[in-house]
Amino acid sequence: MAKKSKFISHKNNHKLQEIGRLILSFMNKNSTKIYNYKQISDGIDYKNPRQREQVIQALHKLISEERIKEVEKGKYIINLKIEGTLTGIIDFNQAGNAYVKVDGIDEDIFIHSKNVKDALQGDKVLIVTYHFKGRKLEGSVLEVIERNRSEFVGTFQLIKHKDFGFVVCDKKTINTDIFVPKGKIGGAEDGDKVVVKMTDWRPGEKNPEGEIIKVLGAPGEHETEIHSILAEYGLPYTFPEEVEKEADEIDRRILDSEVAKRRDMRNICTFTIDPKDAKDFDDALSIKRLDNGNWEIGVHIADVSHYVIPGTLLDDEAYDRATSVYLVDRVVPMLPEVLSNDVCSLRPNEDKFTFSAVFELDDQAKVVKEWFGRTVIHSDRRFSYEEAQERIETGNGDLAEEILTLDRLAKILRKERIDNGAITFDRSEVRFNLDENSEPIGVYFKISKDSNHLIEEFMLLANRKVSEFVSLNKRGEPTGNTFIYRVHDDPDPTKLEALREFVSTFGYKIDLSNTKKVAQSLNKLLQDVKGKAEENMIETLAMRSMSKAIYSTNPIGHYGLGFEYYSHFTSPIRRYPDLIAHRLLQHYLDGGKSPNKDEIEEKCKHCSAMERLAADAERDSIKFMQVKFMEKHLGEEFTGVISGVADFGFWVQIPENGAEGLIKLRDLMDDSYQYDAKSHAVIGSRTGNKYQLGDKVKIKVMKANLIQKQLDFKIIND
Repeated sequence: MAKKSKFISHKNNHKLQEIGRLILSFMNKNSTKIYNYKQISDGIDYKNPRQREQVIQALHKLISEERIKEVEKGKYIINLKIEGTLTGIIDFNQAGNAYVKVDGIDEDIFIHSKNVKDALQGDKVLIVTYHFKGRKLEGSVLEVIERNRSEFVGTFQLIKHKDFGFVVCDKKTINTDIFVPKGKIGGAEDGDKVVVKMTDWRPGEKNPEGEIIKVLGAPGEHETEIHSILAEYGLPYTFPEEVEKEADEIDRRILDSEVAKRRDMRNICTFTIDPKDAKDFDDALSIKRLDNGNWEIGVHIADVSHYVIPGTLLDDEAYDRATSVYLVDRVVPMLPEVLSNDVCSLRPNEDKFTFSAVFELDDQAKVVKEWFGRTVIHSDRRFSYEEAQERIETGNGDLAEEILTLDRLAKILRKERIDNGAITFDRSEVRFNLDENSEPIGVYFKISKDSNHLIEEFMLLANRKVSEFVSLNKRGEPTGNTFIYRVHDDPDPTKLEALREFVSTFGYKIDLSNTKKVAQSLNKLLQDVKGKAEENMIETLAMRSMSKAIYSTNPIGHYGLGFEYYSHFTSPIRRYPDLIAHRLLQHYLDGGKSPNKDEIEEKCKHCSAMERLAADAERDSIKFMQVKFMEKHLGEEFTGVISGVADFGFWVQIPENGAEGLIKLRDLMDDSYQYDAKSHAVIGSRTGNKYQLGDKVKIKVMKANLIQKQLDFKIIND
């Protein structure tokens, strides 16, 4: 084959690369088909003799690069096992283009919309890579290795006077409509919101084929849209009957024989502090003054592992779900209600089995001793955060002295944590007041106060110390024991550098010399911008510079908290990783050897993926409720803050209710605006008028689209 390289003109190398890309794109449409050069020339519309000569040269170049194979003289096929092929997960944008995330490669690989073949959002794909016109690396999809999903939510459009239709998917990242033939409509009517199952996608066909498996109702209605979110993310709202049955049959008794195996802490002052509307109480605190003047603080966590046993249907279902999901008007729990709200919930005036971390602290909140193990407790009181806060602020009420002591110790722990490099993002969360029909009648923001920080600090202490206990021996050396960690990698240096450059234009500094200096200067920055016009913008950019926390068996530390070892241990009712941590801790307490790391790592990946999915579903439900709330304010004017900027427009958030709407660049009639990524702004080419992240602007609410969960705003000029 080397002899044929004489056909390749080095002067026209770039031209041949471009033709090669066209050839690969054409052959990718059916990666198992064998083509001759005439079919390929016709396929890329290179039909005259000169163009066909170039096609032949490009084919020989592709053969020399092992991107295609000549299976017999003059007949070619895509080489699916070449070094230029990679496997990864495809992620589409709203324009129809995509990026493929490949393990081990930092930068995602761009895939033009023409080259995505039959891939859909989240699919595992095989791609071939090349440099188009000498520019950045990009690729084409060769084939879909594994479908991410087969069921989609969308609106059914019946073709008039025909017995078939199409489902237009809700998610704009699903880049095709799904054809539904006669007999597969499932009782859906034109305009219904439905769940469609993709059944086939024949080579060369523009649309996949599917059947409607569920009719959700009329688009825009509350129940329809909430159930659409649940269906979109594959969240089962009900439990299978056999799982409910298994949960109902659990032995709830507090037997003396089991109590005898545990540390009995029922006679120590114990209470829970939770949101006022909480039903599952998975953590409690106990406090006792010791004879030496120190404090014994118990962090008691529901012993879910006592009731949910590996190999049971109940455990399988909990693992599949991996987390509880909190939508605006309901909870999709990880465990059946009999467990989450009754058997495991640390309700007041009831004996409960717990897994505890018990600490002896001196008056400076230094840990003198620690103990971990199974316990039995009796909660004396259930506090809401508001009730606990009242005792902190006034010093009055039952158990005020105990709460004030815990608050004082928690504040010392918090200060020490921040001094050691923890970053304190303290952003408020939007919440809705709903009427009896789940209609939003008001918006408020959840703000963390001292009572929230009190619980947070003792939960963090337990999580950290459990992790250290498993991971380090008494000399402080790593044990090598397999464990499930909550890890948060260091920020991307390029993002930090971009943030440093940007904030310098406002007179702020970030010290990037080492990890601790970065954390300290970020905390100072967040304090310095409080109440300033640029607060929202800089806080947003600082958060975007951070990595995402995940679960892993590799203890790389938690950057945001400033901890070297950290695990989730304190919420096993609503998080499966905490249940894994409980089981592993007990295994080591019993003298067990380190289990298979790969098996736990697979569970880590699954739990991380389900956590991301839950967060997306929760975000969608908030967006839906915000749009629904703003429906009543169409035509009204507000002052908002620019919260995001893109090449097609920018988003404005209304501070008093958290609602966010889009301003499209094409709707700005005073000038032609261009996006400037470096300054996070759009700038008028004639006037120089600028709309920048963090700017305050006046807007009018123009449109509220419940189906797309999108608000459209219009700029109001004074």
